[in-house]
Amino acid sequence: MKLCKSNLAAIKKTRELSIPSEEIFSLPEKVIQFGTGVLLRGLPDYFIDKANKQGLFNGRIVVVKSTNAGSTDAFNEQDGLYTLVVRGIENNVKVQEYWVNAAISRVLNVHNEWNDILSCAANPNMQIVISNTTEVGISLMEDDDIFAEPPVSFPGKLLAFLYHRFTIFNGTDSSGMVIIPTELIVNNGKKLKEIIIELAKRNHLNNDFLKWLNEANDFCDSLVDRIVPGKLSQHDAKFLNHELGYEDELMIMSEAYRLWAIETSRHSTKNILSFAKADAGVIIEDDISIYRELKLRLLNGTHTFSCGLAFLARFNTVKEAMDNRIFASYVTNLMLYEIAPVILSEKLTQQKAKQFALQVLDRFRNPAIAHQWINITMQYTSKMKMRNVPLIEAYLQQFKSVPQFMALGITGYLYFMQSNVNEQGQPVQQQGQNTYILQDDYALQIHQLWKSNADFSTIIDTILSNENYLNIKSALLPNLETQIELYLTNMQQNNVLTVMEELMHQQMVSSIN
Repeated sequence: MKLCKSNLAAIKKTRELSIPSEEIFSLPEKVIQFGTGVLLRGLPDYFIDKANKQGLFNGRIVVVKSTNAGSTDAFNEQDGLYTLVVRGIENNVKVQEYWVNAAISRVLNVHNEWNDILSCAANPNMQIVISNTTEVGISLMEDDDIFAEPPVSFPGKLLAFLYHRFTIFNGTDSSGMVIIPTELIVNNGKKLKEIIIELAKRNHLNNDFLKWLNEANDFCDSLVDRIVPGKLSQHDAKFLNHELGYEDELMIMSEAYRLWAIETSRHSTKNILSFAKADAGVIIEDDISIYRELKLRLLNGTHTFSCGLAFLARFNTVKEAMDNRIFASYVTNLMLYEIAPVILSEKLTQQKAKQFALQVLDRFRNPAIAHQWINITMQYTSKMKMRNVPLIEAYLQQFKSVPQFMALGITGYLYFMQSNVNEQGQPVQQQGQNTYILQDDYALQIHQLWKSNADFSTIIDTILSNENYLNIKSALLPNLETQIELYLTNMQQNNVLTVMEELMHQQMVSSIN
């Protein structure tokens, strides 16, 4: 039995399985979504479906498929329905849920259904635009023609949609839309608005439209955070199809944690985004910078400090490392006692930082997510510089001492970046029988620095202080470099976990004294 509207009544209801009611299929279309990707289906569409099932939002989504890859056949055959498998840990409790999502009303292909997409602009119920077109999608294509069928770029398509809506409704304020890009770039809403306005000028659209575009529409910055690996393994999918009693070609999996932070100061926008009332994972505030800071520093920063050490300790996945008592203790101490204290502010309280850190620990321990450490080392140098150097500088400035756990993380980075080269001259790392090419723009330069026969102190100082690498600015940099040299010497003689355990012991003794 295939998952579709006509078969819903035959599906056996269980406590873990959420099935939509018949009434949901008659709800009006309120959202147009550019993108069919798993992140959108696992996060925004999840929130909207959850709200509909609680009678809070009462609106469905028209999805625009822009890429040539794949088809919309599965969506059509399943009436837009798909199962979201939620697996993870929350507050040390294992979570396993199945959501038959009915938020999507239809999927339209931009290449052969462009007029149908434009006709959605004439729908007075249509209020929200959501997008995830990858970071490259939010860029200006200067010669994009918005009167083409369709325009080439995502901003061109969105501008054409908005201009059509402006024309249909004679530019009334009430016809403006709430536009929420979820692409993973800072100030995504502001950047998209700038591009749209510039593109409108290049297409010689009139001043009345520009005024409507600027004032009647709310371009919201947003931040999304949920790991959605996508399709289940063939084995898991077959097992769940049997367990649930139906076949679902669109079934995807996500972790339990979810966050969609949306920035707006407009009261009208907050009313339109009524789905936020269904789940605490949706946050609508005037300023979402603290959520970006929490994610960048406590989640991404911890990953970057830890990945080299984890790889050298021969852990393949984050879950494997967190199952080790010593490594888990290192990560916990790093987050709670070194990173969290230096990101606190009037808005970002110690309680918020601690709560987020504990959620991160739950996510790292999720047995359903096989997050590979080697993948986290991609562009290791740039990530360390962007995410973690500000933390190191802040700690040195605030506490006038060396952050021991951060210093060990930097040591893991330096040791990992020694690398070797393969026959093609590419920098590589070896773990067991596997050889990995380092995906880092600076990997070959750092490899050559290590092979230059320079002493430890010279190599450390070059990488830490040189503007081409980490470029750490602090009067206490020599103290940090001395500590890292001690760690490097120790790591040459002992394995990573032994060095970590010694650090934990020293910190415990120090706290007692």
